[in-house]
Amino acid sequence: MVKHSFAKSTIIWGFVGLLALALTVDFLWASSSSSAAAYISIASALSRPNSHIIVIQNNTSSGGSKKKEDDNEEIPKVKVPTRLLSATFADLPAPKMEWEQMATAPVPRLDGSSIQIKNLFYVFSGFGSLDYVHSHVDVYNFTENKWSDRFDTPKEMANSHLGIASDGRYIFVVTGQYGPQCRSSVARTFVVDTVTRKWSSLPPLPAPRYAPATQIWRGRLHVMGGSKENRHTPGVDHWSIAVKNGKALEKEWRVEVPIPRGGPHRSCVPVGDSLYVIGGQEGDFQAKPNSPIFKCSRRREKLYPDVYMLDKNMKWHTLPPMPKANSHIECSWVLLNNSIIILGGTTENHPINKRMMLVGEVFRFDLDKQEWSVIGRLPYRIKTTLAAYWEGWLYFTSGQRDRGPDNPQPKQVVGEMWRTKLSL
Repeated sequence: MVKHSFAKSTIIWGFVGLLALALTVDFLWASSSSSAAAYISIASALSRPNSHIIVIQNNTSSGGSKKKEDDNEEIPKVKVPTRLLSATFADLPAPKMEWEQMATAPVPRLDGSSIQIKNLFYVFSGFGSLDYVHSHVDVYNFTENKWSDRFDTPKEMANSHLGIASDGRYIFVVTGQYGPQCRSSVARTFVVDTVTRKWSSLPPLPAPRYAPATQIWRGRLHVMGGSKENRHTPGVDHWSIAVKNGKALEKEWRVEVPIPRGGPHRSCVPVGDSLYVIGGQEGDFQAKPNSPIFKCSRRREKLYPDVYMLDKNMKWHTLPPMPKANSHIECSWVLLNNSIIILGGTTENHPINKRMMLVGEVFRFDLDKQEWSVIGRLPYRIKTTLAAYWEGWLYFTSGQRDRGPDNPQPKQVVGEMWRTKLSL
């Protein structure tokens, strides 16, 4: 009888315990739901037009695809919560630009290079994809508005991450990466006469570099920054060599004042007695250890909006930064009415999924006022654009574009050419 009463009491107290536990869980769930609702309400208030903070919601569902190593990979479908994100990671407000699509380039290009000489636009090499590279130059004729010619580059010349500059007839191609994926850089330097289409060589750089800031300025070919031989470490070295009529006037490169901050993928613009270096990054992908094909391995980059100016006394000055950090813009600029115009690029990686984010704005730096502004938006976000300007039209071609209006991550390498009317 005692045993029966004890068992009955045990069952009753166990049921009471379970009921208490269920009520506690229900209370905690309700509390957390209220907190989440309050958080979303606060976030919505902070995202009003007068705020510099926006709310980005990612509603992608879970998936099981294997993660690849390059920027052409499919996005891992991971559901992430709402977060407050700085406007650095969002499109900036911009006036509307009307773009007209022109003839597509003969091949798509990523990390290609370009030089405009009068009405001819020379588009160099670059990746077709991470697995193959181009070794030729396509030429666009702005007068005829068509791709009109093509010629090969030297077999020993780098294929991407070039340093490139021109004196108005000769095009100098300095260092860069040789081959696909994340292969080694080379120190070799070449020059092509755009009249005869003949190539010749110049003294090699003191050391190989990836995507250094390169320009002809005050009678000398200047090469600075870029990534060092491991492709990731920023270099601050600055070398120059005197050039004239497509030839080097010296046997060796001269050491110049180091650039204040190293790294690749910057615009380098000469304006009279001043040389401007804009944007860029520290770090880049590296080859996987022991990979027989130098397959790229993801490394985090630090992007920056920095602007530096080198004066005729070889002294660096820090100028107002870009509206957002920006990289992959080495051939994405034009000089127009004492303003530097820059198209597209890449900005800081997304703070949640850590993926690269592309830029779709058109920026203007007014050299008289020393002020930046956003003057328009491209047809889509895109990096490594190749830009030119001819008779009132702003052009760009090639690069790697976004995944769509709502996804700024990189996907397709393109060869499309677009233009818009622009006067300042």
